[in-house]
This record gives sequence, C-alpha cells and structure tokens, in this order.
Amino acid sequence: MPSSSAPLSADSSIATWLEHPIGGPLMRELLAQGGQDADALRPVRRLALKRLVTLSKGQFPAELVEQLVARAAAGEVPDGAGSGEAGSAAGGAGASGDQRTAGDLGSTEEGLVPVERPEWVERLDGGRFAGQTVIVTGAGSGIGRATASRVAREGGRVIAVDISAERLDDFAASLPEADITPVAGDITSDEAIAAIVSAAGERIDGLANVAGIMDDMTPVGEVTDEVWNRVFAINVTGTMKLTRAVIPVMLAQGKGSIVNVASEAALRGSAAGAAYTASKHAVAGLTKSTAFMYGPSGVRANAVAPGPTITNIEARFASPLGAERVRQAMAILPDAVEADALAASITFLLSDDGVNVNGAILPSDGGWSAA
Repeated sequence: MPSSSAPLSADSSIATWLEHPIGGPLMRELLAQGGQDADALRPVRRLALKRLVTLSKGQFPAELVEQLVARAAAGEVPDGAGSGEAGSAAGGAGASGDQRTAGDLGSTEEGLVPVERPEWVERLDGGRFAGQTVIVTGAGSGIGRATASRVAREGGRVIAVDISAERLDDFAASLPEADITPVAGDITSDEAIAAIVSAAGERIDGLANVAGIMDDMTPVGEVTDEVWNRVFAINVTGTMKLTRAVIPVMLAQGKGSIVNVASEAALRGSAAGAAYTASKHAVAGLTKSTAFMYGPSGVRANAVAPGPTITNIEARFASPLGAERVRQAMAILPDAVEADALAASITFLLSDDGVNVNGAILPSDGGWSAA
C-alpha cells in the first residue's frame, strides 16, 4: 500500500488517493456529499486526480483539486474517519472481491500488492500525415475529436465532420495553426456527404468513420423501431455512404486508408443492446468486405473496437432486463481510457505505419476481449 508519508498531489492517480490513509477519507467524504461512493471512480482510477477537472465538465473544478491537495498536505482527516479507514476499506474490498485487475498488481513473496503504473503519454510524429488529407467524422467531441486532433498535429489536413457546428468551431479554435476544414452535417444525408467530399477536394488519403450513437440497452424483444432505425442510420448507413463516396477518389490515386470505429459490441453480445450490437457487427462486416474488394487496388480498410472510453456518448437503460444483463457482464470491465488512447490506435491504422494491415478488427479495449 502507498506509504502514509508519500505526498499526494494533483498528479497522483485517483487510485493512490483512494488507497492513502489521509487521501482516501477525503475522497470518500467528497463522494458521499454527492451521494456516491468510491466505485463511481473505478473506471478512471488510473488517471491523475487533475484529469477530473476536464472529464467532469465543470462538476469537479480546479479549485476543488487544490483544496484536496492542501487538506491532504495538512494531514486533515474528516470527522469520523480514523487513520486506518482507508486501509480497512481497501482490505474489505479485497475480501469481498476487489475489482482491481492483475495489471494493477505487483508480485512479492507475501502475495500481490498494488503498484503505481506510469501514465501513458502521447508521442507525436510531426510528419506522419504530412501532405495527406484525412476525413474524420464525429470530430467535434470524444474519439473523433482526439483522432482529428492527432492527425492535424502530425501534419495532416483534416476535414472535420460533425453534426454540431458549434463543437467543430471549438475544435478548430483549439488548434489555430493546424489545417482544419470544418464541415457540419448529418452523415446520413446525401447532401452532407457531397459537401464533405467536395471540401476534401481531389485527394483523400484517409477516412476515419468515428461518428456513432449508443442504443438504450434494450434486448431484441423490447427494442423499438425508432431506436433500431436511428442507430442503424448513423452507425451503419452513414458509415457506408461516406465510405462509398470516397472509394472512387482513393481508387483513382491507387492508395487510401479507411478506419471504421466498431466497438467491443462488434465482438460480443454482452456490451450493449440489440440495436447497437447488431449495428457494430454490421460495421465489422462492412470493413472486411471493403478490405477484400479493394485491397488489391491499394485501399486498406480496418476497424478499431474500443473498450470502455471516456466520451460524451452516454448509455441509457430503458430495459430492466437489459440493465441487469449488461451490468452483470461489465463486472470484468477494464479501466476506462481517455479518447486520445483510441486515437493512437486509429491513427496507426490510418497512417502508412499500418501498410500491411488490411481487414483487421483491432480490439483497443485494455484486454476486455481477452477475458
């Protein structure tokens, strides 16, 4: 366990805070004030405490982080919490089935003990997309924004597509020196597809089909036509339409890379409801068909299957059965990652680094698909 003398800071992981004899009670007190417990932070426990400022969208301000650090430094323990509370809580969790994965543990003669893992740091290749034009859908937020940002920062010209013009403007403003062309539109619309291809111009080197929506976790016996049709329209039809539109350009230049965002739901039946699961299986099939048909002509098509990722896509549980079954399956869910970790996988396949990869469905899920 972390030493009680080890100083806590905004750069310390959330797990370190929760396991600390002073930081743990402070965090639990804060969570209790919002009607939550430490389980609420499990998906992000490996992230630095300061990351909550951005991820919480204003609910966890920087001032609160500073207050926690100051209180921990002063040795302040909330009323009713003894110095051994964090250790007792951690021990109780272990006795009842602590959900830490083996990757969080180190081996000693006395057994497995938690160790602090270094946080992943993005490494840019400034010229990886130099001279290339890449279309990225869903670029206004989440995985799409992270992907568009990485392509732009690695020298590419980005056609950034999103349903929200406001989100696109915010993204473009965040990288004022980058070559970004925002195109607001609905990817299920033929007019929007034409506008995207027109904005790209005569050369399209890459397409990242990231835009997508979640369903309401309903099993097939309860799914409505409205949910089914909307999920398929965006996740499958929109992906197909834009892929269909860029294929002639890529064939004419004898080269191109298409990366579709599937999901863990493309690999299993326990990650979502019937509509989303079926739609992402369809994306996987579309990817493989595209790879087979056009691979000999120089066009590669691959898909990334994300695991738990911190994005603005929220899941609703409209079915008690769906909620019960999906939550049960998620007991083995690995830690959630931020969108830039998925962008690393997507841009690898988009770039020439993925030259010999075609028709692959790459799980980028922290090992969830191996469980």
